[in-house]
Amino acid sequence: MTQEPRWLTDREQRAWQAYRRMFLLLNAELSRDLNRQSGLSEPDYDVLSNLGASPDHRRRVSELADRMLWSRSRLSHHLARMQQRGLVVREECATDGRGAVVVLTEEGLRTIEAAAPLHVESVRRHFMDLLTPEQIEAFTDVGETVVARLTGPGPG
Repeated sequence: MTQEPRWLTDREQRAWQAYRRMFLLLNAELSRDLNRQSGLSEPDYDVLSNLGASPDHRRRVSELADRMLWSRSRLSHHLARMQQRGLVVREECATDGRGAVVVLTEEGLRTIEAAAPLHVESVRRHFMDLLTPEQIEAFTDVGETVVARLTGPGPG
């Protein structure tokens, strides 16, 4: 016996559509600003900011891929393009001959240090400054609840 779909109520549908539209429009606007202001793509910024926040500005490629929710293949291809631009280098892993470590170069560090203040201002202008403290708290609660469910144990 098949179970009837649990259709969204009007209120739930409105919330879902608002989230989807906000997600698409906000990401497009932030991406445009990032590219216009610093010449970086969103994936470039994600790699550089993750490495910038890592100890010694380095991380195993496999750990970086997991952290960014990317396949190792996708990350490897992207790192090759970033390496050509002098933003990162790959080194052999000292503790595992099969592994590789990606390291932020001086140019990569300068790039992320220049891009970060502009990017955070874009985030403020297009998102944070539009919300009340209560809305930010509610948004945080919603995001953390969904993330915990999607990353926690059990069926997805």
